[in-house]
Amino acid sequence: MDSVLSSSHDSRATLRGLASINPGSFSARVESYEAGEKKCISDVRRTFCLFVTFDLLFITLLWIIELNVNGGIQEQLNKEVLHYDYHASFFDIFILAVFRFAALILAYAVCKLRHWWAIAITTAVTSAFLIAKVILSKLLSQGAFGYLLPIISFILAWIETWFLDFKVLPQEAEDENRLLSVTDTSERAPLMHPGPLSDGQFYSPPESVADSDEDIEEKHDHEKPVI
Repeated sequence: MDSVLSSSHDSRATLRGLASINPGSFSARVESYEAGEKKCISDVRRTFCLFVTFDLLFITLLWIIELNVNGGIQEQLNKEVLHYDYHASFFDIFILAVFRFAALILAYAVCKLRHWWAIAITTAVTSAFLIAKVILSKLLSQGAFGYLLPIISFILAWIETWFLDFKVLPQEAEDENRLLSVTDTSERAPLMHPGPLSDGQFYSPPESVADSDEDIEEKHDHEKPVI
């Protein structure tokens, strides 16, 4: 009898705990997460865009320093921009950094592209142009900046490729799979949670008396010997 009552109390406690779950709040959290994913970009993609911006600013800073070192900004701008010479000018390396920035920000921040083809194009163009410029031009005879600007531009382009291919795209794919699993779980949850459960729903009838007075009298009557 005690075991039956204890099991009924345990079942009541379990079902009350299940009834206290609110699937509405769970689905609301899922919907808010989906809305946040649609409105803004992920943290890892934002970091990638910041690094692309750093690439442009760093190359620009190095180019301005090079202009100052070689005789003044105004004079060198006139020489490298207005009288551009492929063999001696650093202006094309700056334009290459602007091209990488514009293409990558447009593809991965504005269009939110989830493929590697854009970064592949920018890295291939950067690598081919820098290798050809180092071989054909006279940059190596112009001091430290003749080495510094091409090497840093080449390294930054390949760091961007590595970061997108091994960090941004896999992390976003993992987040999307996690969101899909959470959404499937919320869809399988009950639409309406059950109301409060009463003790009467778990009524356990008491055990009947084994031998009542009438049964005892009937047994005595049957046990009397027949004369």
